[in-house]
Amino acid sequence: MNNLIIISHPKTESFCYNGIYKTIHKTLQEANESIRVIDLYGDDFTSSKHDLVKSYKDAVTWSDRIYIISPVWWFRLTPKMETFFDEVFTPGFAYNFVPLTKLYGYPKPLLSDKKVRTYLTHGAPSLPVQILYFNSVKLRLVMGVYSFVFGWFKTKTRQFWSVPFVSQEKRESYLKRVERDIKNDLKK
Repeated sequence: MNNLIIISHPKTESFCYNGIYKTIHKTLQEANESIRVIDLYGDDFTSSKHDLVKSYKDAVTWSDRIYIISPVWWFRLTPKMETFFDEVFTPGFAYNFVPLTKLYGYPKPLLSDKKVRTYLTHGAPSLPVQILYFNSVKLRLVMGVYSFVFGWFKTKTRQFWSVPFVSQEKRESYLKRVERDIKNDLKK
């Protein structure tokens, strides 16, 4: 199968890049899977780079599985990841609106054949984000982006908490979880 990894972190020594991304890439490589990588910060992606937008759309079309990796900053993904959503997951490519009435339509996903797994890292512990803020980051991502593009209940999102503050042992357990996820994906 064709696997697209989208990494959105400016620092290659980060847990997102040096941990999660490398674990996914290594696990897929060991299974002799086809892999393409979009490194939004390495590509210096901005909305004005139309050649990159086209190549990103081509990579999304090519893929069977998409792995998205981003830290959470200010209760959203990185600015380049948000720009990716805006510029790549456009109407006509990722979804269309189907009219219901004169004033209302619903989104019809055009990429529902893709398997999508997202890894989010937080600096915060889970309790305040999930209880006080109703896990708004994941809720917005799944309901406000993924449901339009991939369809309801078609994606999996895993969140890792307090990443800058947890022990190396805890980070290693996070990466073992990532490796198990990828190996499970390979069985399907």
